[in-house]
Amino acid sequence: MKAKIFSIIMVLVISTTFALSQKTTFSLLGGVNFQNMNGKDNAGNKLDYKFITCFHAGIHLFSPIAPEFYFQPGLLFSTKGANNKIANPDLKYRLSYIELPLNIVYRGEMRDGYVMLGFGPYMAFAVGGKVIFENDARQDIVFTTVVETSDDPLATYLNPFDAGANIFAGYELESGMFLQLNTQLGLLKINPEDKRITTDEKKVRNTGFCLSLGYRF
Repeated sequence: MKAKIFSIIMVLVISTTFALSQKTTFSLLGGVNFQNMNGKDNAGNKLDYKFITCFHAGIHLFSPIAPEFYFQPGLLFSTKGANNKIANPDLKYRLSYIELPLNIVYRGEMRDGYVMLGFGPYMAFAVGGKVIFENDARQDIVFTTVVETSDDPLATYLNPFDAGANIFAGYELESGMFLQLNTQLGLLKINPEDKRITTDEKKVRNTGFCLSLGYRF
């Protein structure tokens, strides 16, 4: 049900963007992600995971709403996760998301191009994920909002929904080519409610930053 709501929101946002202006443009972009998972474990201890390198690719729409200000929704395929060096053996979490950023962008002239500063929320829905062990063995992550007492105790469970905030800066050439640095802070816990644990203090969130190269048409 929530997946259907997410899909409806995406369609409405993109449709509204086109309705706002006849001058809407779009851009294709892709790049590298440097991601981590921060928060606390079941006992309330701070997680000490390490960054992993992954990627993103997708499309942004660009619609003027005021002089030098734009509404920039997007649709991205983005991979995230973390490296757990504390576990024995070491393991990595690899997560794949369909992501919808909803940014407000300032785009002002600077020399032979435009400087861009933006911020806004994002929503994401997980479409896959794996735990990769040190010996290269792999286990599929189970995405659910609630872990029941009868569920497999050896499985890894995560919430399929993520949401947070974007802050970015970039520079666009007159040709339409642009480079952008984005910081992303997850605000929604991606660990599900776990009914097997009575005093669960676990809070896990996606965090990271990415470097994008793109072209605006």
